[in-house]
Amino acid sequence: MEQDKISAFRMQLKPGNEVEYKKRHDEIWPELVQLLKDAGIKEYYIFLDEVTLALFAFQKLGSNDQTAGLASLPIMKKWWDYMADLMEVNADNSPQTVSCPEVFRL
Repeated sequence: MEQDKISAFRMQLKPGNEVEYKKRHDEIWPELVQLLKDAGIKEYYIFLDEVTLALFAFQKLGSNDQTAGLASLPIMKKWWDYMADLMEVNADNSPQTVSCPEVFRL
């Protein structure tokens, strides 16, 4: 049986946006949820370090992983624009991310 691929990365929330960030994710657009699932994301978690405001994201990806193509899709760009005021972003409003390599698995 093929093991799921794991992706983990860190992002940075701007101070004072903790409540709004959670609210927007609690109300995530259904079409974005479907897009992420269609791209092969089986599970997606985001955790907040309340001291540093670092966001730690963890994705479990299926064998049909198509996540590399998400950045070019209009709904993804629309979400990034919607979230840009809350977090550190690149020039295209995509979140600034730092990959977190796996060092242990139980």
